[in-house]
Amino acid sequence: MSPISVRGFAVVSATTVTAVGSVVGVASGSTAQNNDAEAPAADTTLLADIPAGHQAQVQIASLTRQADTQAMQADMSARKDAEEAARKAAARTAIQKKEAAEKAEQEAKERAEAKAAASRDASSFPVRSSYTVAQIQAMAAQMVPGAQFQCFSNIVDHESSWNYLAVNASSGAYGLFQALPGSKMSSVGVDWRTNPATQIKWGLNYMNSAYGSPCAAWTFWQANHWY
Repeated sequence: MSPISVRGFAVVSATTVTAVGSVVGVASGSTAQNNDAEAPAADTTLLADIPAGHQAQVQIASLTRQADTQAMQADMSARKDAEEAARKAAARTAIQKKEAAEKAEQEAKERAEAKAAASRDASSFPVRSSYTVAQIQAMAAQMVPGAQFQCFSNIVDHESSWNYLAVNASSGAYGLFQALPGSKMSSVGVDWRTNPATQIKWGLNYMNSAYGSPCAAWTFWQANHWY
């Protein structure tokens, strides 16, 4: 058997240590009695120098120590992975909570805007003999929820170009929304012919009841070119 270095091998018992010291002492010609001889440094001990009965113990002790070290390293790695996974999960949860809070805040804002818009009618604005496009759009901006205004505006752009007196020569459709017949708008005000605020109120009510919102109405309009 070739001499194999057992540097770093753990000796599992005092008996093994004594045996190693005794064998080495005899091999070197030492006359020391019993355990008086000093055991040589572990660096120079060879597996071949250890009695056969103890070699297995030394090897088992070394393998056990290696297995323990590997188990400890695996445990540390597992803990590190678990901590990282927990950190990522916490970050995802925080993002989801933030997004949910922002969504709830936006929905609450839209509900408040819708409620405020619903409370406005023609009487909320001064009556004029005539109205400019800018004045009509300003009225609409106060009556239509902010998130829905662009869709609302798109429909009016296509239907009448914000002309509250517009009349379709063929069908007789009237006003900002080309209501047919125009008298439908009397349901929200007798001044439907001359007051754009009354027409806006009617148009908003119609879009909400027929489609759910101005943006839903605009989606339908884009697909059909009418609403």
